[in-house]
Amino acid sequence: MYTDLSEALVNFNFDVVLGTVKERLESGSNPIVLVQELQEGMKKVGDRFSGGEFYLSELMMSADLFTQAMKAITPKLEGLPRDIIGKILIGTPSGDIHNIGKDIFIAVAKGAGFEVHDLGVDVPVEQFLKAVEDTKPDILGFSALITTAFEPMKVVVDKLTEMGLRQDLKVIVGGGVTTEIVRKFVGADAQVTDAMTGLDFCKRSVGH
Repeated sequence: MYTDLSEALVNFNFDVVLGTVKERLESGSNPIVLVQELQEGMKKVGDRFSGGEFYLSELMMSADLFTQAMKAITPKLEGLPRDIIGKILIGTPSGDIHNIGKDIFIAVAKGAGFEVHDLGVDVPVEQFLKAVEDTKPDILGFSALITTAFEPMKVVVDKLTEMGLRQDLKVIVGGGVTTEIVRKFVGADAQVTDAMTGLDFCKRSVGH
């Protein structure tokens, strides 16, 4: 058994990570410590991805492994104080049902200590607006892989401005079809095409 889950995660050893999490939870280990070790593993993966040592496939594998491990840990975290560095609301706008990139980003963001609210895919404008009002996120993220999602993004940002909810809210757009031109059209603060660049922006936005 690994006493430190981070190395097991970096090596994508699903059996060891999930088995160790299960055993340590059953033996009464502090679930927050397990989360911290998994987060450290995600940081190592992110560093290797940024350095060109790991590629998208490795990032996807680590995100999947982290998500599976967190499913076992999350029920044990209820009621426990946790260090949350910021809050992100994210969704794929109306007309687009792609979620792979979004889900990878969610996993690495959670791994970095963010509280993430995922609205899913094909999200209408009204749902984004209500969720911003209800959750009061630090960052609003749009994920898209088709161009028809650009107009709903712009409508959401324009409506948030009208409602007085845009001033302290950072907006980021991500996806292979997004560009700097799209960022300007939408009125977002940042545009990215990979999860780690998006995470770096989000961390800077909350002072980390």
